[in-house]
Amino acid sequence: MNTIPILNIEQFEEDSFSNFYSNDLSTHLKNNALMVHKPHSHNFFLCVFFLEGTGTHEIDFNSYDVSKGSVFFLRPGQTHSWSFTSAPKGYIFFHTQEFYEFYFLNKTITQFPFYYSYENPPYLGLSETEIKGISSRFEDINTEFHQTNIYKKQKLASLINLTYIDLSRIYTTIDAKHEVLSSSYLKALSVLEHTIETFYKKEKSAKFYANKLNITVKHLNRITKSTINKTTTQLITERVLLEAKRLLVHSNNSFSRTAETLGYNDYAHFSKLFKMKAGLSPLDFKKRYKIDDN
Repeated sequence: MNTIPILNIEQFEEDSFSNFYSNDLSTHLKNNALMVHKPHSHNFFLCVFFLEGTGTHEIDFNSYDVSKGSVFFLRPGQTHSWSFTSAPKGYIFFHTQEFYEFYFLNKTITQFPFYYSYENPPYLGLSETEIKGISSRFEDINTEFHQTNIYKKQKLASLINLTYIDLSRIYTTIDAKHEVLSSSYLKALSVLEHTIETFYKKEKSAKFYANKLNITVKHLNRITKSTINKTTTQLITERVLLEAKRLLVHSNNSFSRTAETLGYNDYAHFSKLFKMKAGLSPLDFKKRYKIDDN
């Protein structure tokens, strides 16, 4: 049976930190080849910056081109894999949510536009001018991580905060819809996504989630439309479909068992919905993304 490995920071043997890690990208990929070159997910936040290299980065069945200036942001639970056509160079760091929020008591990691919703693109392409500034940030983080100075964690937290601020400014400039939004709306969106994550296999109605948040369906949809330009029903359906794709590709469940796991007792209804949204039948999708176990 194909299963998706869930990696944690302790598996990356660098320093004694259990909540933060940094490395230059080529060394990271070489040292951890057995873990990172097949589809996997993490229980931490990850940011990777490419200075060289080409290829593709697949994140939750969406494919992104890798090139000089590419930056990727991953939240816990997202599944991804790499495929390179030329050797990559750059930097990578990752950390737990607790690491960031311990040092910034009035902030959350999900305040940043690339982290506040799974619906926001996990990718940013930098210009030559932007590459210079961001490169120095990543280099400072990596240098600090591999030294043994006092206040090391405090400085690392400050450096990643500055890096995220700089990247957020570029991110929001490129696409106006990612502008800084109301903190109350962002908090509600975060609660909604967490609630969907908990109940999506059984509950598919917007009314259920509105009740959980103690607001009306109309107001809940106002929040989702204002923040990510989607309805609550769209978010629920997209989460169901993502899990369906993961089960189809990474498990040996029958199609009917996959449907039942996601709360559909009628396989025909599930298959019709899947094909309408994914553009392929469950069988064709499984064939397209079949993974070699060897």
